[in-house]
Amino acid sequence: MPKKVNINNKEPRDKFNIVVSGAAVVDVCCDNIRELSKDVGAEIARKGHTLVTGATTGVPYFTALGCHEAGGENIGFSPAESKIDHVRRYRLPTKPFDLMIYTGSDYAGRDITMTKAADGVIIVCGRIGTLHEFTTAIECGKPIAVLERSGGISDKIKFILQDNTKIKSPIVFDRNPKVLVEKLLKILETEDKKANKILASKEIKTKKI
Repeated sequence: MPKKVNINNKEPRDKFNIVVSGAAVVDVCCDNIRELSKDVGAEIARKGHTLVTGATTGVPYFTALGCHEAGGENIGFSPAESKIDHVRRYRLPTKPFDLMIYTGSDYAGRDITMTKAADGVIIVCGRIGTLHEFTTAIECGKPIAVLERSGGISDKIKFILQDNTKIKSPIVFDRNPKVLVEKLLKILETEDKKANKILASKEIKTKKI
């Protein structure tokens, strides 16, 4: 089993949960979608953060594989209610996920639960399910990164956004997986610093029971 990454022996820092959303069936994706997806997962691992996917085949699987091979942690959010249901009914993989959360919410419900649990979302290729996760991320104001030229929905997002001016989510684009992850992390780190300043300036009181 790969050894978990120790980021240059630096002091521990906050870890972000980064969802990678993409097509489970890659017929709409670019020719090198497997390599691109694995690169995204590996970069998240190298940066010391946690990958979250929908635990399906295709892009989510390739991304989880890249993260695992790089020694990172990855969590799968399954549409199924149990491991047996996950394998028999949905015919989905159980490896290389470090932790599987069985939502029992089918695909649409799983999408919402998973996306709301994210600090940031990366879109790689994708079809209708990915578009659902993308719009959920926007509604929740999550930072979003889009891998350009990966095919499918990801190549249509700029067009979709043209007539939408009231979007809370910061959205970044790039063709390079490494650069894209770095762009997203800059946004997440900035937001995290703001949150920490707010927390430091206020005394948090807990209710006595």
